[in-house]
Amino acid sequence: MAAKRSSGSIFDAPDLRREFEKVDISLNFIPFIWKYVIKNPNCKWDDIPNLPSAAYPLLHSKFRTLSSSLHSVVESNDGVTTKLLIRLQNGAFVEAVIMRYDTRLGKYGGKPRPGGLRSTLCVSSQVGCKMGCKFCATGSMGFKNNLSSGEIVEQLVHASYLSQIRNVVFMGMGEPLNNYAALVEAIHVMLGPPFQLSPKKITVSTVGVIHAINKLQKDVPGLNLAVSLHAPVQDIRCHIMPAARAFPLEKLMDALQVYQKNSQQKIFIEYIMLDGVNDEEQHAHQLGKLLENFEVVVNLIPFNPIGNLSEFRSSSEEKVSRFQIILRGVHNIRTTVRKQMGQDISGACGQLVVNLPDNSSINGLTDIEDLHLR
Repeated sequence: MAAKRSSGSIFDAPDLRREFEKVDISLNFIPFIWKYVIKNPNCKWDDIPNLPSAAYPLLHSKFRTLSSSLHSVVESNDGVTTKLLIRLQNGAFVEAVIMRYDTRLGKYGGKPRPGGLRSTLCVSSQVGCKMGCKFCATGSMGFKNNLSSGEIVEQLVHASYLSQIRNVVFMGMGEPLNNYAALVEAIHVMLGPPFQLSPKKITVSTVGVIHAINKLQKDVPGLNLAVSLHAPVQDIRCHIMPAARAFPLEKLMDALQVYQKNSQQKIFIEYIMLDGVNDEEQHAHQLGKLLENFEVVVNLIPFNPIGNLSEFRSSSEEKVSRFQIILRGVHNIRTTVRKQMGQDISGACGQLVVNLPDNSSINGLTDIEDLHLR
């Protein structure tokens, strides 16, 4: 349950709609209010022009322009990764990460690639996480609370002052599908004015919460779905991802078959490479057989050390390369090796830590998986 707030975020759309309907204020004013607040983050409610008279006392009594604040910003030496530390109204902290790419680099079909600069924002959906994945720093802190839909959206608002965000990935702290209602509402806000993101530019990552996967395609069609699979068989999955016991691999794959049939979209498979655990040639063949009837992109993720919090080691480049060759060459599965970003600011996959600028820990650790959208 999310912590009780004295006044809610203006970006908590369900609460705002409900309050407006109570006093017969047109919901058409909501995007106008959001746009004004984004352009004028320090504004007072009375500064917003042309609202119905009943709106002003309601906004004063029920809502805040921003319920969270940007505590600090840390830039990576790579020049393209920025980590945002955001303080919530209840005093907890979450992190969001901006990752910048230039799509013109390299060639496509022998010709210069089209496009240009783009920014992807990785957002958190919970403070902490219940999943307890052993290779991820978040597993050490447990679950604290869900974020409201407004607190999720506000991460996009804060990031928009630093970069023009084109893609949003729900791969930060928490399991997004365990905060389902807030996740869906936040996405609906991002898709509408003034944000106007395309569903094709939003990716939701999950360890495989089957009942929520079954609902997601109907509630928010057109999204990208990323599944943190990380092992091709159930026993290895349960060893490194204790929550997998609740989501048997056979039932998960059945759910993904239905999702793909209904959505007609490829599914991203996330696979962290752990030396001697899931990175042998037999595992590559098992994974290839498991995915042979799917349209997928497999992202092989180099494991990032997380101090003394993990029993695992990174797979060698040779093992990762061989794993990729087997998936591509033998099983004809599109496979990429994820480029790591922001390691020097603990911004890489599974490594991100909620820290004050002096590196004193605030409330625990967080996980981030920065899927490259191409």
